[in-house]
Amino acid sequence: MAPSHVSLPASIPPVVAPAGAATARYLTNDEAAAHLRLSPRTLEKLRVLGGGPRFRKFGRRVRYALADLDAWADGRSYAMTSDPEYLDRRAGR
Repeated sequence: MAPSHVSLPASIPPVVAPAGAATARYLTNDEAAAHLRLSPRTLEKLRVLGGGPRFRKFGRRVRYALADLDAWADGRSYAMTSDPEYLDRRAGR
């Protein structure tokens, strides 16, 4: 098991299916973290505390749909740090 303090380097590219291969519809926690360029531990914490992307449970396995990851990331898009929506979200931490 990987240490919880390990974060992904910025040089890790997002998950991309090889040309001609079927796109993976669901990603593991590590794959989803790489796609979002977050630590896998961050996704685990968000899953427990709330506020993270939607996930699915298949038995004991946790999976993230690519569409849910992208929708979650898009919901955190702001024009500037003084954007009222950004300030409201920060205040509601």
